[in-house]
Amino acid sequence: MTADAQNDPAVRRAQEERLRAVWEAPKGWFFRWTDCNNNRVGNWYVLTAFAFMLFAGVLALIMRTQLAAPENDLVSASTFNQLFTLHGSMMMFLFAVPMFEAVSIILLPSLLGARDLPFPRLSAFGYWSFLIGGVFVAGSIFFNAAPDGGWFMYPPLTTRKDLSGLGADIWMLGLSFIEVSSVAAAVELIVGVLKCRPPGMRLNLMPLYAWYILVVAVMILFAFPPLIAGDVLFEMERLLDWPFFDAARGGDPLLWQHLFWIFGHPEVYIIFLPSIALFAMLVPTFARRHLLGYPWIVLAAVGTAFLSFGLWVHHMFATGLPKISLAFFSAASQAVVIPTGVQIFCFLATLWAGRVVWSTPLLYATGSLAIFVIGGLTGVMVAVVPFDWQAHDTYFVVAHLHYVLIGGTLLPLFAGLYYYWPLVTGKKLSDRLGRTAFWIMFVGANLTFFPMHFSGLMGMPRRVFTYPAELGIGGLNLASTAGAYLFAAGVALVVIDLALSPTRPKARRNPWEAGTLEWLTLPNSENWGTRSIPLIESRYPIWDQPGFVRNVDEGRYFLPDAEEGRRETIVTTVLDARPLQVVRLGTPSVKPMLTAVALGGVFILTTYHLYWLALLSGLATLALVLAWLWTGTAEIPEKPCKPIGHGLELPLYLSGPSSSGWWAMFITMMADATAFSGLVFGYYFYWTVHPAFPPSGAGLDGPGIAWPMVALGLTLASWAATVAAREVHARGRVALARMLLVAAPLASLGGLAAGLAGPWSTGLDPTLHVYPAIVWTLAIWTTAHNGIGAIMQVYTLARSLAGRMTPTHDADLRNITVFQHFLALTAIVTYLTIGWFPEVA
Repeated sequence: MTADAQNDPAVRRAQEERLRAVWEAPKGWFFRWTDCNNNRVGNWYVLTAFAFMLFAGVLALIMRTQLAAPENDLVSASTFNQLFTLHGSMMMFLFAVPMFEAVSIILLPSLLGARDLPFPRLSAFGYWSFLIGGVFVAGSIFFNAAPDGGWFMYPPLTTRKDLSGLGADIWMLGLSFIEVSSVAAAVELIVGVLKCRPPGMRLNLMPLYAWYILVVAVMILFAFPPLIAGDVLFEMERLLDWPFFDAARGGDPLLWQHLFWIFGHPEVYIIFLPSIALFAMLVPTFARRHLLGYPWIVLAAVGTAFLSFGLWVHHMFATGLPKISLAFFSAASQAVVIPTGVQIFCFLATLWAGRVVWSTPLLYATGSLAIFVIGGLTGVMVAVVPFDWQAHDTYFVVAHLHYVLIGGTLLPLFAGLYYYWPLVTGKKLSDRLGRTAFWIMFVGANLTFFPMHFSGLMGMPRRVFTYPAELGIGGLNLASTAGAYLFAAGVALVVIDLALSPTRPKARRNPWEAGTLEWLTLPNSENWGTRSIPLIESRYPIWDQPGFVRNVDEGRYFLPDAEEGRRETIVTTVLDARPLQVVRLGTPSVKPMLTAVALGGVFILTTYHLYWLALLSGLATLALVLAWLWTGTAEIPEKPCKPIGHGLELPLYLSGPSSSGWWAMFITMMADATAFSGLVFGYYFYWTVHPAFPPSGAGLDGPGIAWPMVALGLTLASWAATVAAREVHARGRVALARMLLVAAPLASLGGLAAGLAGPWSTGLDPTLHVYPAIVWTLAIWTTAHNGIGAIMQVYTLARSLAGRMTPTHDADLRNITVFQHFLALTAIVTYLTIGWFPEVA
C-alpha cells in the first residue's frame, strides 16, 4: 500500500468497512453460538466458569451451615461427602483453570495486537467440551449421584464399587473430558503467544501477562497428562477389574497419589500465576510507571513453575516415605517461596516508586496480596515435616489452602474484573459497590478461615460432617460459618454490580490510561480487534511511541484491510517476531460444537457402561474431526503472497517449523508424551515395590521378546516410510511419496497387531495381578497410537489424491511426521520395557 493510499480517508473508511463485514458476528442466535471468534468464545467461557463458581459457593454454604453447631443434622454424612467433593472439584476443574483460560482467550489477541489467536475453532471446541463435561459433573448432585470420595478420589475406597457408586465414574470420566478442554486451550495459548505477536515484539518486549500465560500453559502440558494417565488406570480398575490400586493383587494405592499430586500441586501455581499476571498489568497502570524488575519477574515465574513440579510429595508426608525423600521435598517446598517473594516485592517496589492512583482494581489487588501472604506463611509451616505430621488432615490445612486460593486466585480475578470490564463491555463497574464488596469479602474471608487454624490445631479433622461438643470448637465453627455468609454477601454485591452494568453509560476509551496494547480496543468492542497490526518498539507502546494510537486507528501499520473477505492475522518468528505469514483463521462453524458433543458422548456413555453406543459416538467423533480438518486446515490459497503494507509481502501458506500448525502438533504430542510417561512411571513404580516383578505363575508370564520386537520393527518401518515420503514429496516425486504413504499405514497396522499379539499369545490375564495389567495398558496405549498414525497416513494420502496437498503445500505431511516421531519414541520405550526389561533385570 502506498503512502498516499494510507493517507486517503476514503480508502481507510473502505478498509474499515471490509474489516467490519468480515468479522461481524453471524446472524441468528444459533450462529452466534457457533462463531469461533475468540472474543465471543472467551465471553461464553467466562460466564460459564463464573456460574460454576457461584454454584460451588452455594455448596460450600450448605457445608458451613451443617458445621455451624456440634452434632447438627441438616444433611447426612453421604450428602456432605458429595457436597465437599463436588465443591472442591468444581472450584479446581470448573472454575479456577477454565477461568484463567477464558480470560486469556479474550485478552491475548488484543494484548498482542493480533486479530485473533491461531486456532479459534480449537478454542470453541474447548469451550463446548468444558460446558458439556461441567454440566455432567455438576448436575450429578441433583440425582444423588455426585462423587463422594473427595476431589482427590483416593483409592482403594473409590475404586471398589461396593464402597463407591456411580459418582466415582462420573467424576473420573467427566473431569477427564474437561482435561481435554484444558489441554486444547493450552495449545491455543502457547502457539498464540509464540507465533502471533506483532512485528517487533521480541520476547523481552512481551507484556508480562503473555509471559505468565505462556509459562502456565506449558505447565498444563506437564501437569494435566499425568492425571490423565492416572484416570486411565483408575477407570480400567473400576470398569475391567484390572488391579492397579488393589494391594491384594500387587497394586498400590500410593501410585494414584503420586500421579494425582504431580498434577495437584502444580495446579495451585497454574491458577496462581495467571492472577499474578493480572497484577503485572494493573500495577504499572496505577503506579503510572514501567514495572520494575521485568527480567527478574520473568525468571521468577519460570522458577516458580519449575519448582512446583518438585513439591508434590509434601502432600504425602504422612504416607511413610523414606526420610531422604521427606528432607528433599520439604526443602523444595520452602524454596518455592523465593521466586514467589521476588514477584511480590517487584510489584510493591513499583508501587513505592510510582505515583499511585488508588482505584477499585488496585484495592482488590493489594488486599489479595495480604491474604495470600498469610496462606504462604502457613504453607511454609506445613512444609516442615514434623509440623505437617501434626496438622495433616486437620482444618489447619483447610485454612491454609483457602487463604492461598482466595488470596492468590479469587480476589485477583475480581481485581481483573473491575480493571478489564470496560475493555470487554465498554462499561465501567461501580467504584462504590466494588469497594463495599471488597471490604465485605475481605472481612468475610478472614472471619471464615482464620479460626480454622485454631480448630484444626485443637483436633478437628477435615472431611467430617459433624463433631462432638466436647471438642470445644463450636464457637470457632460458628464464626467460620458467619464469615462464609458474609463473604457470600460480598460476592452477591459484585453480581448485582455486574447486573446493573448494562444500564450505565459507555466509558471512554482506555479509561485507566494504561500503556499496553489491549487498550487500543474501542468501547464498541469490534470483533476484529485493532484497526491495524502495529510495529512494537516498547513494552508500553501507548505511553512510549509517539502517535501510536492514531497510527493504529488510521490503518498506518500492517494488514489494515480484508481485501479477500477473510479473517486473517500475522504469524511471526518465535524469538524476534519477524513477520512470516498471513494466516487465514477459522470461520464460524458448527463442527467444533458437534465434535465436542460426540466426544462427550464417548465419556458419558462409558460412565453408564453403554459401550457399543460409546463406540458409535467415538466413530462419529473421528468422522467429525476428519471433516473439520479436511475443510478447515492447510487450505491452498488462491495466490502465494499478500501485501500487508509498507512494501512488505508475506506468503499465505507455510509448512514445517515456521507454521503455527506444526507448533500445535508438536505441543500436543508433548502433552501426549507426558501422559505416556505417567504410565511408564507406573510400570517402574511397581517394579520398585515388588521383590519379584514380573511374578511367576499361570497367566503372569511376560509377553516375551519376539512379538514386542516385531511390533517395534513395524512401527519404526512406518515411521521411516513417513519420513521418506516427506522428503521425496518435497522434491516433487509425488508418485513415490504416495506409494510410501500406502506402505506406511500397512506397517502401522502390522505394528498394532503385533503389539497386541505379545501379551495375547502368552495368555497374560490382567485381572490376576498388576504386572499383566500394566503390560496390557502400555501395549494398548502404543497400539492405539499405531491406529491413529495409520488414520493420519491414509488421510494425508487422500489429501494428496484430492489435490489438496502438493510439494509446495505439504503441511499435512510435515505435521503427521511430527506425530510419527513421537510414536517411534513411544514404541521404543514400550517394547523395550515390556519385552527386554524383565529379562535384563
